[in-house]
Order: sequence, then C-alpha cells, then structure tokens
Amino acid sequence: MTKREENAIKTRNRLLKTAENMFKKNGFNELSVEEITKEAGVAKGTFYIYFRRKEDIVAEICRRYLKEIEEQIKELESKDIVEKLTLYNDKFIEAVELYGINICREWIKSAINPKTAFDNNDTSKWQYDFCMLRNILKTAAKSNELKENTPIELLTHLIISQLYGMMTCWCMSDGVFEPKDWTKKFCEVQLKAILNDFIKR
Repeated sequence: MTKREENAIKTRNRLLKTAENMFKKNGFNELSVEEITKEAGVAKGTFYIYFRRKEDIVAEICRRYLKEIEEQIKELESKDIVEKLTLYNDKFIEAVELYGINICREWIKSAINPKTAFDNNDTSKWQYDFCMLRNILKTAAKSNELKENTPIELLTHLIISQLYGMMTCWCMSDGVFEPKDWTKKFCEVQLKAILNDFIKR
C-alpha cells in the first residue's frame, strides 16, 4: 500500500469517526457536511471524495460493526445454538445502543422503504441479518444439534422480528428503556422456549 493510499484510508476513517460522534451528540438532521469536515479538519470537498451524502455514513457505521459480529460468531464453533444466538442478539443490540438513538432513527428512516431509500444506502441490511441468523441455525441443524424438522425459516423470522422490533420500540419510546436489558430477558426466556422443542437432547 502506498503512502497516498494509507492517508486516504486515515482520512476516510477520520470522517467516519467524527460524523459518528457528532450524530450521537447532535442528531442527524441538524448537522451539515461542512460542520463534519470542519470538525474532522479537512476541506468540505474531501467529504465527497469518499461519500455521496451524509446518509452514506450511517450505513457504513452499521456495516462495520455487523462485520465484527460475524467474525465473533465464527469463533464460537464449540458453543451450543442458544449461546450463539444469545451472543448474536446481545451484540446486535449492543451495536444499536453504541450508535445511539439518533443514528438508529436515521438508519430506520432511510432503510425502512427500499424503494425510496438512496441507491447506496444499506437497504439490504435486513436480508444480511436474516441470512446470518439463518446460517447459524442451519449450521446447528447440519451438526445434528437441531432436529431434522426444525423450521429454520420460521425461527429466523421470529428472532429477527424481535431484534428489529426492540430497536424500533427504543426509538419510538425516545430511549426510555435499555434495549440490552430487554434483549437479555428475551434470550433467557423466549429464545430458549422457541428452540426447546427442536434441540436434540
């Protein structure tokens, strides 16, 4: 990698981190690209070398953390299905809280209707999450941890609906509850109940 390429990566990451911190503190709509670049110490035009609009940064922030979750799941091959799904749920909601309610609201707004969202926004995130969860369940079925009649698709829909519902309710309530606390309760009570009939003893 050349020095120029290294500097480009550093500049892009600086813009991402600066924007993330400012979104959390000030909200999304209130901030301009000019304010972000000023805080990051770069020219306004530099922003458009890496991003087309502010919304692109929200999608990028979310993708980075989800990639980390995917890698952590791969390292849990020796754990049982409940532990893997509990980790996924925990890390997903941890990311939501880490982004803050302002970023979460903006992501929901931009991704809720794929037909009207910007072309390069992460409108396929639901599909990405769905596939990741389904793969966790499929792997457990292939390793004979789950019974042959396990309804993989149904279970995936139930779990992802809980996660997205928790995230949306948190935004709608203006953050009056801790999503991670409620997700923990879901994993301890409902998740185990959902899987109980399909886990091989």
